[in-house]
Amino acid sequence: MDSHDDLDIARRLLRTARRCALGTRTLADAPLGAGAPFASLATYATLPSGAPVVLVSRLAVHTRNLEADSRAALLVEDVDIADPLEGARLTLSGRLDTVPADLVPLVRRRFLARHPAAASYVDFGDFGFRQLTLAGAHLVAGFGRIRGFAAADLLTPLAGAADLVEAEPSALEHMNADHRDALAAYATGLAGAAPGDWRATGLDPDGLDLMTADARRTVRVRFPERVTNATTLRLALRELADAARAAARAQQQQT
Repeated sequence: MDSHDDLDIARRLLRTARRCALGTRTLADAPLGAGAPFASLATYATLPSGAPVVLVSRLAVHTRNLEADSRAALLVEDVDIADPLEGARLTLSGRLDTVPADLVPLVRRRFLARHPAAASYVDFGDFGFRQLTLAGAHLVAGFGRIRGFAAADLLTPLAGAADLVEAEPSALEHMNADHRDALAAYATGLAGAAPGDWRATGLDPDGLDLMTADARRTVRVRFPERVTNATTLRLALRELADAARAAARAQQQQT
């Protein structure tokens, strides 16, 4: 495996995670005093840029910690691995700050696409979104495969892609209503996933995020080229469909 493989793994983990271990620094009243490490669980999604967002309650200890010191680390990992240490994992470090009010509708929509069950509590008064301003990342992709990445290595530039970001909700609705067979083909033929009821949950200039209807499995499918608007999106999806059909034919020939 070369450095490009490791970068692909890191980008995949960034985009496919639904939960993370959240590391914060404690307050003075904690058992070990101020500044001690504190680990907790948080639900996780990403913005079109790939910037991680979490939904937290003001009642939680980690939120109190963040209000005093927003420095944080998120650990995301491969799941469904018999030996967890054989799976890849990615630590994302930065500052986890409150999402500005003007971004909340976008964050809320993308978060609920990945966490439909959160619709029952996302609007409670004590809940709010925080976005990680990524400073760097640390990947362990297997024995002896350890690499660090800068934020720019992992995040997706959105310059020139405003039309795509605006079109995302309608594009996802259309794909999920009329092209579920194609989504399943992308997941199985291009991402190597098992068959299932696959839905599109997000898209950005670099790729398409898919999740099964039961929210138990996620995959990432990269576009052949950067996509910035509805026209280039249609072309990219057509190329993916052709590639998925070719993969299916190759699989049939092998069997």
